[in-house]
Amino acid sequence: MKQDASRNPAYTVDCEDYVHVVEFNPFETGDSGNLIAYGGNNYVVIGTCTFQEEEAGVEGIQYKTLRTFHHGVRVDGIAWSPETRLDSLPPIIKFCTSAADLKIRLFTSDLQDKNEYKVLEGHSDFINGLVFDPKGGQGIASVSDDHTCRIWTLEGVQTSHFVLHSPGMSVCWHPEETFKLMVAEKNGTIRFYDLVAQQAILSLESEQVPLMSAHWCLKNTFKVGAVAGNDWLIWDITRSSYPQTKRPVHMDRACLFRWSTISENLFATTGYPGKMASQFQIHHLGHSQPILVGSVPVGSGLSWHRTLPLCVIGGDHKLLFWVTEV
Repeated sequence: MKQDASRNPAYTVDCEDYVHVVEFNPFETGDSGNLIAYGGNNYVVIGTCTFQEEEAGVEGIQYKTLRTFHHGVRVDGIAWSPETRLDSLPPIIKFCTSAADLKIRLFTSDLQDKNEYKVLEGHSDFINGLVFDPKGGQGIASVSDDHTCRIWTLEGVQTSHFVLHSPGMSVCWHPEETFKLMVAEKNGTIRFYDLVAQQAILSLESEQVPLMSAHWCLKNTFKVGAVAGNDWLIWDITRSSYPQTKRPVHMDRACLFRWSTISENLFATTGYPGKMASQFQIHHLGHSQPILVGSVPVGSGLSWHRTLPLCVIGGDHKLLFWVTEV
């Protein structure tokens, strides 16, 4: 595998506004197109994209907007529901957002006449992460600067409420055992909760603060990754509650960590826009240096394609896509 130096994005898509967050749909939707959602200052756009890496007839990227939802307030987070289907009649688009007004909105659309949303209220501070139950999509978990993790039904009823010791930064649901939830706190503690027993069953420590983002590896759920301070850190939860590997990566503090959906050795990190342009890096555990470094004047959001070694980041009126090798 060759070492990649700094690179420009492989593809870009122009957007009508600054992009605060972007998420590929991580679930199978029964259609060849890859759903993508991105959020700006007062709207959410749902689109499909197909890449030349997956379809011979496509040159570069083929992007199409399916629907724009008026949001009325800045979009801070987006989570896809596994109930989203493009092969049903009519199609089902379901996702939720977190916003600057501290509310969660659950959107449901058939891309025609039915476009509804429900508001879930309860957090008293900024919401840093949200995720759907990946099996049935009947629950939503969220974490906030208000030092809580909350589980909601789709009707907006809170079924669990965990008090944290510091702001909740990330939340991930186990892909198979949906009674297990991972919550990462800014103070460097990552806890795993049993939703049946309603209690913590395991914890990890980063020994570095602030922990800004953590992610459960879906290819190997014994692996957890995070960024704290300037470093990325990786745990093997079967071996120790302390990181197995860590490395400094971002001069101006690291911001986001995301595992690739197709390899347990591939992950991406972003830094804060600072003195240098916001840096985006793709790492492979077999290599001591990043295998790809991208520079984004302003970057926010980070998401991996479901079946390709391809990442997207939001930028100023743009979506930026980088491709690597596995």
